Amino acid sequence: MYLFLLAIIYVAFISLGLPDALLGSAWPNMHQYLNVPVSYAGIITIIIAAGTIVSSLKSDYLTRKYGTGLITACSVAMTACALFGFSISHSFLILCLFAIPYGLGAGAVDAGINNYVALHYKSSHMNWLHSFWGVGASIGPYIMAFSLINLNSWNGGYRIVSIIQIILTCFLFITIPLWKKRQHINKEETEILSIREVLEIRGVSLILITFFCCCAFEHTAGIWATTYLTNHYGMDANIAASYGAYVYLGITGGRFACGFFSNKVGYKHLVRGSLIVMFIGSIFINIQSVCLLGLIIVGVGVSPVFPAIIHYTPINFEAKYSGAIIGIEMASAYVGIIVAPAVFGFISDYLSMGIYPFYLGILVVLMIIFSERFNKIMSL
Repeated sequence: MYLFLLAIIYVAFISLGLPDALLGSAWPNMHQYLNVPVSYAGIITIIIAAGTIVSSLKSDYLTRKYGTGLITACSVAMTACALFGFSISHSFLILCLFAIPYGLGAGAVDAGINNYVALHYKSSHMNWLHSFWGVGASIGPYIMAFSLINLNSWNGGYRIVSIIQIILTCFLFITIPLWKKRQHINKEETEILSIREVLEIRGVSLILITFFCCCAFEHTAGIWATTYLTNHYGMDANIAASYGAYVYLGITGGRFACGFFSNKVGYKHLVRGSLIVMFIGSIFINIQSVCLLGLIIVGVGVSPVFPAIIHYTPINFEAKYSGAIIGIEMASAYVGIIVAPAVFGFISDYLSMGIYPFYLGILVVLMIIFSERFNKIMSL
């Protein structure tokens, strides 16, 4: 049952990743079809991320009351319905409407499963968990490229992914009892904290900023990769849609590899090494001959940071606080997902898409500053 439940969790994270890269890979076609500026991708991203922030902050309460299994199943069902809504949408406003349940569903399942795995499994499983998110995020652009080339429709890509999620939803509802058997952390051993109380814990504010920058980097790199290749290097939009998956392929491969040695390397060395690789990848993206390699490198570089921060939350701040802290960490992450890609979209409208690698480099520098301050404070 231990391995079977783990397999279910992995499949749930594949499902979580599937739609994440669809918008970025389809947007060069979508914005023309919808007759809106390129920067409007940021608006949809903001709405989705706002929903995830709300549900992430409520995730600790919801999982305590209803259990991780039920919340996961209901959340995937919500995102499946939202994605089907995307598949039948033909106006920007309707897309914005369906982006609301999409965000609410994604946030609850993300925070709930992350806390569950942090408490019940080793760090290797946390890395592999997020590598399976990368599997979904890597497959998504290929599904969209297939739809654009063979169906001549971006709606078809969303429809295919929605059907996959509907099937997974049915499976998750059937397997809800398995989650309860593994829930061996008693409610009495955990504490419910307000947002203010969480922020007063030593080091939390610094890790939140680091997490903000991590997800800002990851999603700016992923969402805008296809548009960067199309607008800056003149690549065909349909071909660029599949190359946009290179960031997510790097993330997937990096997390899978880290699962074998993350237990031995430790948090500090893992994050420091990742930041160096991220910076090198940002430089490569600015060089046309190695740009595609650069997309893979930034994916590999950023890959261990997210799971490392989440997994070490119970260790850095005590297990009894982990549910509340991880919920706020996820909210912080989604603020980064809201702000950074949207800000980049508007800046690129006024400057050029060529600032993409420099924008990523600035985010890496900020991560270095705040992660090192966190390490210093926690070592006192």
